This record gives sequence, C-alpha cells and structure tokens, in this order.
Amino acid sequence: MVGDRERGRLKIGWVRAHMPILEGVRARFEKEGPFRGLTISAVLHVEAKTCALALALQAGGAKVHLAAGNPLTTDDDVVAAVREDGVITHAERGESMAAYQEGLERLLAAEPDVIIDDGADLVALVHARGQGRGRLRGATEETTTGVTRLRALERDGRLLFPAINVNDAAMKHLFDNRYGTGQSTVEGIVAATNLLLAGKVAVVAGYGWCGRGVASRLAGMGAEVVVTEVDPVRAIEARLDGYAVRPMREAAARADLIVTVTGRPGVVRAEHLAVLKDGCLLANAGHFDVEISKPDLARLAPARRIVRPNVEEYRFPDGRRAYLLAEGRLVNLAAAQGHPAEIMDLSFALQARSAEHLARHGAELAPKVWPVPPEIDLAIARAALAPFGVGLEEATPEQLKYANAWESGTE
Repeated sequence: MVGDRERGRLKIGWVRAHMPILEGVRARFEKEGPFRGLTISAVLHVEAKTCALALALQAGGAKVHLAAGNPLTTDDDVVAAVREDGVITHAERGESMAAYQEGLERLLAAEPDVIIDDGADLVALVHARGQGRGRLRGATEETTTGVTRLRALERDGRLLFPAINVNDAAMKHLFDNRYGTGQSTVEGIVAATNLLLAGKVAVVAGYGWCGRGVASRLAGMGAEVVVTEVDPVRAIEARLDGYAVRPMREAAARADLIVTVTGRPGVVRAEHLAVLKDGCLLANAGHFDVEISKPDLARLAPARRIVRPNVEEYRFPDGRRAYLLAEGRLVNLAAAQGHPAEIMDLSFALQARSAEHLARHGAELAPKVWPVPPEIDLAIARAALAPFGVGLEEATPEQLKYANAWESGTE
C-alpha cells in the first residue's frame, strides 16, 4: 500500500509539536553528532511518533534503518514521508509474516552499530545467526516482553552484547506503561467497537504497570473491573486498589470484555472460551498475539466473519458469539494510534539518550542487561517538568543536612 507523503508529514509534524523533550535531544544531537558514521537498526511500531525518534537519531549523524514491530501497527503515510527524508524503512501496514521477517533480515544485513528493539525480535535474530559483539555496541529494549527475553539470554550466558533495559526506567514504566497503555488501549477498544464501556464487566488479565493503567482507565469509564493475576502480591495490590480479583475461569463467565496485558501465552484459552457470555469482546494489549489463544478460538468457534474493521466475530456451535479485536494483536496500536505523543516523548527521549550512551560507551560495557544510567533518567524527568506544568519545591539547607545525615547513618 502506498501512503500519502504530505499527509504523513502533517502527522509527524503534529507529534513533534507535542514532543518537546525529544526535540530538545534532537537539537543537541544536531550540534554534537554522537552517531556520526554509525548505523542504527530499529524495530518499532512505524507510526508518527516513532518517525520523530528516527529523525532525531538521523539528526545525530546516524544512518537509520527502520522496520515494523507489528504487521498491523504501521502507518503507510508516515512511511512515505520518512523514506523521503532518508530513513531506510521496511514496513507496510498488514504485511505478511514473511515480509515482517524479511524486514528483520534487512536490518541485520545493514550491520548495525546499535539496535533499538521492541520485543527483542531483532536481538533474537542476531543471536540465532551467532553474530556477536564485533561491530555491534549494544541494544536498547523498551518492552516487558523484550526485557524478559534479554534476561533469559543473560541468565543462560548467551547474551552477546550489552543491552539497556529502557522499560524499567522510572520515566518509562511509570508513565508509558501505565498512562500510555491505559489510555491507548481504551481508545483502541472504543474505536473498534463504538460500544459503551460504562456498566460493562471488564476483566483485566495482569496487574503489572500496564494492567494497572488499563484497569484504572476502564474503571474511569464506568466499567466494573475484575483483575486476574498469578502473583499474590499484585493480586493483593489490585484488591486494595478496589478491584475484584478472581481466577480467569470464574471471571470469564461474567465478562463483557476481557483485556490481556501479561506478555504470556494462553492467558485466555479453551477452558475460558467455553464459559464466555454471548457477545464477549476479546482484546489484547500485550506485545505478541499469543495471550488470547487464537487456535483454541478457531477450533471451538469455527464460524467466523469480519463484522467491523478490527472486529472478527466467532460463533460457537451453541450460538454464543465472541468478538476478537485487531486479530488479537496490540489493540492500542492496531485499532487506534498508540500512546499519546506526550507519553512517547518521555519514552523515546530515553531511547535516544540510551542509544547515545551505547554509541559512546557500549564497547566498554560487559554483555549483560544494564539499567538506564540514573543521570539519564533524572535528566528526562527534569526536562519534563516545564512541559507538564510542574514546579518543584526546594529543600531548605536544614532539610538537606538532615537528609544527608540520615543517608550516612550519622543522624
């Protein structure tokens, strides 16, 4: 599909006007050129905010190669625009899995110095090919799913280069995962269905930072929220936040809507599908389309049809219907526009600064999963104060003295 280049430029211009922190990073990159002579391969959801990041990296001197992180999250308009600006892009909305894999192969063939990943698919391909440190200075990763894969490689002693865990930075997971996923997931569900959320029983599977955000936004829309969890601490937290916490089989029998946000396969499977109410909506906000078992759904409800864009009806032999949104892929990106620009401003500023850290220091770092350097996290927080209209209280000299004494144990 060929996108409209001018419409793509307008989309990118709109988000850049609402991403002042990343724009500040871009301005510094233009002056300092931290990526001069380097190649960056990025696997991300190719939409306007991602292109703002790609252009910031390019402004720092990088040759940027970009591929889709999901076949249904590409905006063809912004692809057309960013290609004209020199970002080598392998992405098309609705592309086949073969085309998706080809995009990864091309990004690897570009011999990147730094990888920016979303789900660790490109990192996994690097390891499958056995291409180690060499030229590659490291990777950044911004999803829970991707960090889990990186930690598994590290635990097995197979991680070939340093990887920065952007996902767990304070300025990422506290905002992107909670407020970004929360708002954009609700937007995706509403855009796909045009149905009322108030009064519905909404089951949220998983109460990590993303699950917290989804639950709070659904509750804010008037839904009765039920949480499912495997972790006892998070289950108690959800209960004390005011939600019922039930096993999925019990919750699914009451659900008007189920949203999975766990990063794990088979969260909604045959035993749960067997008890669904007629008309239950099934949506996923986790990285991969494995949380709702599509094989089980197709086997148990073989009659299926598309009833709206991003809504597929599955009819069970007993007449019950279930509606799978966005093919079980990321509903907030496949059926909506992803996280708000102001939230991605924080996340992508962290990505850009972390990539810069690898460009400057990656060769010195051991092949392990590293946190975002605290000074980068704090710098992004301070840069966000003015855009969010925040004024800080200043500690008095006496308070600082007291705090220092407390920390040193000399109080």
